[in-house]
Amino acid sequence: MTTIEGGCLCGAVRYGTDAAPTSSVHCHCKMCRQASGAPVVTWISVPRSSFRFTQGAPVTYPSSPGAERIFCGRCGSPMVFQTDRYPDELDINVGTLDRPEDVPPSHHIWTSSRIGWLHLDESLPSHAAFSPQD
Repeated sequence: MTTIEGGCLCGAVRYGTDAAPTSSVHCHCKMCRQASGAPVVTWISVPRSSFRFTQGAPVTYPSSPGAERIFCGRCGSPMVFQTDRYPDELDINVGTLDRPEDVPPSHHIWTSSRIGWLHLDESLPSHAAFSPQD
């Protein structure tokens, strides 16, 4: 497996993981939209133990009980989401990857919150809330 690397817009914070993603999803929840300023956010999930920040010191925001969003304190790029619900994994914002084309999404989650005018990868499986394994 090639190392997956990425970072923020200004280059102050960089990260990497040697693990293959366990999932790649388009998330349509309102919290992801508000945190990113985008109509949808694509995430990959990786084992927490494989993830590391390699440069800089990101900022952590407790966005809801048991959940944190990690971003660059200088440019504001949202990079990571982690929740106590899944203590062994974290989610990386695909938009911050050096090579986002390497991790195409496999399904949509939280489509119950989807913006009506957004039509993206309609052939992928969709789930009204979390994915089926939940």
